Amino acid sequence: MPGRQELPSTLERSSNEAQRTWVKAHDSAVEQYGEGERAHRVAYGALKHTHEKVGDHWERKEGGRKGPSDPRSARPRRQGGRSGEGLDEHATKEHLYDLARRLDIDGRSRMSKSDLLDAIRKANRSRTRAAS
Repeated sequence: MPGRQELPSTLERSSNEAQRTWVKAHDSAVEQYGEGERAHRVAYGALKHTHEKVGDHWERKEGGRKGPSDPRSARPRRQGGRSGEGLDEHATKEHLYDLARRLDIDGRSRMSKSDLLDAIRKANRSRTRAAS
């Protein structure tokens, strides 16, 4: 499987289910479009429908919810939109607060949902850099 050899480090630290989702989508995209950035985008798009990035790895979405995580995932290719960087922007504020608590984000109890999303994205980037 080419996808197994291309597995990003954040997925190496994730569940077998997350890895299988990414590999299956990647390999299918390679068959259709060839190896490269597009295959990786397709694989991440599929992963973001069932998983979200938490720190330096991917976890199943809150309550097993499925669907696009951010504006870019919800639109057809090349129609733009902002990336949520793997974070499920449709999650409840309570779920985001719990993630912020797990990531030890200071000031989380006073943050709005938008502030929580920004702080979690920042913490995710920091933890991924530290783990690489």
